[in-house]
Amino acid sequence: MPGPRRDRPAVLLLLGALLAADLYFHLWPRARRELAAGAPGCPCRRRPAPAAPPPRARAASALRRLFAHPLYRAAAPPGPAEPLLGAREALRYYRRKAARWNRRHKLYREELNLTSPAAPLPLRPEASWLQFHLGISRDGLYPRSSPTVNRLLRDMQDFTTISADYSQDEKALLGACDCSQIVKPSGVHLKLVLRFQDFGKAMFKPMRQKREEETPEDFFYFVDFQRHNAEIAAFHLDRILDFRRVPPTVGRLINVTKEILEVTKNEILQSVFFVSPASNVCFFAKCPYMCKTEYAVCGNPHLLEGSLSAFLPSLNLAPRLSIPNPWIRSYSFDGKEEWEVNPLYCNTVREIYPYSSGNRLLNIIDMAIFDFLIGNMDRHHYEMFTKFGDDGFLLHLDNARGFGRHSHDETSILAPLSQCCTIKRTTLLRLQLLAEPEYRLSDVMRESLLQDRLAPVLTEPHLLALDRRLQLILKAVRKCIDTYGEAKVVANDTTQPEAPASERVKLTT
Repeated sequence: MPGPRRDRPAVLLLLGALLAADLYFHLWPRARRELAAGAPGCPCRRRPAPAAPPPRARAASALRRLFAHPLYRAAAPPGPAEPLLGAREALRYYRRKAARWNRRHKLYREELNLTSPAAPLPLRPEASWLQFHLGISRDGLYPRSSPTVNRLLRDMQDFTTISADYSQDEKALLGACDCSQIVKPSGVHLKLVLRFQDFGKAMFKPMRQKREEETPEDFFYFVDFQRHNAEIAAFHLDRILDFRRVPPTVGRLINVTKEILEVTKNEILQSVFFVSPASNVCFFAKCPYMCKTEYAVCGNPHLLEGSLSAFLPSLNLAPRLSIPNPWIRSYSFDGKEEWEVNPLYCNTVREIYPYSSGNRLLNIIDMAIFDFLIGNMDRHHYEMFTKFGDDGFLLHLDNARGFGRHSHDETSILAPLSQCCTIKRTTLLRLQLLAEPEYRLSDVMRESLLQDRLAPVLTEPHLLALDRRLQLILKAVRKCIDTYGEAKVVANDTTQPEAPASERVKLTT
């Protein structure tokens, strides 16, 4: 008969020690808390903290206060604002486009031997994208407190996509179209045009960089990543500044298989889809350079974040000019432009029409302030509607290279302001208002961005950087006023007489 095992007492001692530790560190503290909570009249009993108000409720109240301020309810000029489009002409044009699209779609289905009937795509005059186009006026892309914009944002988030195609930029790179007037080719960033069930279109820019990632400091601005969340945040900031020059933009999770691959008719786009080793569906741009699987964007496994920016009216209806920015940067590794080495460069700009009179120079400075706040160094051109003439507003398009580095303030973006030392009175008043604690820019931006389904759109350091950069703008204005006086620096927002035709030297090349 075997004798007793010698290691049994040691095992029993070890088990007893573990049980004692569990009692002391876990069970006994829990019992003490339950006894204390259940004891009647215990003066140390904790009451549950009152629930904090929902973030969206706080956001609504803060934004309501801001937009109710007199600066955001300034009296409009007498008479109705001059519209960009005539309603009757626009409806005729878009009806023809819808009919042509339906014919092509029917032929495409017949080529694929698809026998199931497909309902023709209707064009409804009340569609939010069409009402947005009809609401564009000399005052901006949309009126203040426009219900159409909010409806358009919801539609772009919810409506089914019925087609997908490359943007004009990618088509120009492939030689498929002559889009030289408005194209600024970039082979690194992939953009797609999505069409929705209401015949509206939006520019889709997929997520390429995580929110918490900063652009490496060794990157040149012209090879920086393009960020979908920067497009979304730029629209909200533009609306808060009351510029209203950025098309409505919203975030959305796109199913790249169902909402792009299965609805596109473009065979080249179909050919660049693949399944990654991680079983995610990916696609990349098809262009002469930088277009490989290493630069693909991938779903998870099918869903991909992206921004959707509403299309502006067709160039056939509303022609636009693309004009080089006088403060354009050198797109080379070692070159510098004149404004970077000549502090008196603005004197030269002021001698050239249309910067010699009217509001064009003031609008350039508005754009520089906007770009400085978002950290965008890539504003090589700007666009404007030809109908509104030389004093029309500038369009703040292509903002995806903003919000790259929250830890760095690129003050050279403010060169138009610091060199010309002039600013619109309304712009300055709104900037001063957004520096007040009650209307702090970071707070209203944070609250405004909560309305987007991809919230949080920006990280906290990026929001705080807005306050810091706002103070730098105001500091630059104060320095100008100390040097030249308020009367010369702060310009009233009035339209000045147009210069004679003989004095005009347009910068359109």
